[in-house]
Amino acid sequence: MIVLSVGMPRAGSGWHYNLIHGLMKTTGCADAREIREAYRLQGILTEVNCNIGVLSLRRLGMVMIPALAGKTFVIKAHSGPTVWSRLLSTMGLLRITYIYRDPRDAMLSAYEYGQRALAKGRPNAFSHLSDFEKTVAFMEDYVRIWEKWQVEKNVLIARYEDLLQGYDAESARLVEFLQLDRSRQEVEQVIEGYRPGKADEQQGLHFYKGKIGRFRTSYSLEQQSDLAERFGSYLEKMGYHV
Repeated sequence: MIVLSVGMPRAGSGWHYNLIHGLMKTTGCADAREIREAYRLQGILTEVNCNIGVLSLRRLGMVMIPALAGKTFVIKAHSGPTVWSRLLSTMGLLRITYIYRDPRDAMLSAYEYGQRALAKGRPNAFSHLSDFEKTVAFMEDYVRIWEKWQVEKNVLIARYEDLLQGYDAESARLVEFLQLDRSRQEVEQVIEGYRPGKADEQQGLHFYKGKIGRFRTSYSLEQQSDLAERFGSYLEKMGYHV
């Protein structure tokens, strides 16, 4: 079986992935990075957190080879659901979680993260977001992806803000979804290791500021009004104040 940790970019998806990865490791499951090397999946599972990219038949078929050989492991994605991910989920071969964040904070974080990397001479996937309009357009795609995940069955949906402010309840929900025993000491140690305040000190989790509602002091009133107009109906469904 594969656990697929999907997330909106800059929505704590690295944090969520590593929490899930750590929890699943307590069951003795394989390390996705070792699976990538052993099965020569470097072109399919990229970056430090084994991002599969688009959930296409070819990509999912490739990662299913070790899964069908009896390996259980955790991979990551930012893309939307497909008929193939839906089929594998229905068959019990793919267990899926999805995390999102207020898109106004997520887009601000993406822009700043990209510009910091550019200033250091190491551009990343967000460095092309050079202005407000490009960043809004970028996030609009992921808001539509959020909408698609909401109607999928058997997917655990989480919000970054809830994980940050209600970590105990959200981590308990995750443990139940993964069908783990919360009373085991190893499980509790992983949960404590990724608790807010501890997690943001770890490498590879993509934390920088991670504050809730920071867009209100970083974007002008005109920009905020523009975001309210373009994201308004989605924001209400997501549970955020417009």
